[in-house]
Amino acid sequence: MMRKPSPSSPPSEKTACSAIEFYCAKDYVPEESVGFMIRRVLATVAQEVERQLEASDLTNAQWVPLLKLFMRQTSTVAELARECHLDAGAMTRLLDRLETKGLCRRVRSVEDRRVVNIELTDEGRDAAKGIPGVLCQIQNAHLAGFSVEEFQTLKGFLHRILNNAQVQSQSPIQPNSIPAHPIPGGPHEA
Repeated sequence: MMRKPSPSSPPSEKTACSAIEFYCAKDYVPEESVGFMIRRVLATVAQEVERQLEASDLTNAQWVPLLKLFMRQTSTVAELARECHLDAGAMTRLLDRLETKGLCRRVRSVEDRRVVNIELTDEGRDAAKGIPGVLCQIQNAHLAGFSVEEFQTLKGFLHRILNNAQVQSQSPIQPNSIPAHPIPGGPHEA
């Protein structure tokens, strides 16, 4: 549940500058957390995209890199792995599947033999052409009933959450955020 600031206590100089704590461990309800809701929205969008692209034989894991290549957001294996948040091994296996389907090919750079570029085939370009339309249709359906102003406000809030997440990911881990006991099966167990 969300914890509201107490209106009876005047904000001290310290609390005026600190972030509001919207969640409290003692009454935390995962289903009410923003992270849970964002994850659920993402899952429903991904399921619907996969359902819509089923006829083209593209999985959720496959259409993302295909679209990034089509929109020329990336051209090398390393860039594509970074953009898709995959490690090199997972990207290699994914590209193997896309190549087997005839959708892309890996071409070694003539300038630097260490660099492997990825090119869409004609079939890959044809498959990728329809993806933006599918994404727009699904996202518009998820935004049914929103006004333009609400849509812009939502995007602004999501940008703020993303910016906060990026700042947090670059901050040192706070000692009180580390579990007192190692989590079974976690990285502390050999």
